[in-house]
Amino acid sequence: MYGKLIYNLLMAKKLATTIYITEEQQLALKELNRRTKVPIAEFIREGIDLVLHKNSHKLPGQMELRPLPEGQSPTDKPAEL
Repeated sequence: MYGKLIYNLLMAKKLATTIYITEEQQLALKELNRRTKVPIAEFIREGIDLVLHKNSHKLPGQMELRPLPEGQSPTDKPAEL
């Protein structure tokens, strides 16, 4: 399970963006990078993932599908409102 997740994270297209962090955050991230050799961008992406997971209940999800009315096919044109 984790292997596929890690593969998806590593292979996902990455988009450039600009963020502003405090000097203290920058110093801490640089020290963490020096000690672990993990890129600072990876720590930032991990932090974003934590925030998204924590707030996932606020994000839209897939809508539940309701059963079709009796005799209706999924390929039928929807009824006009």
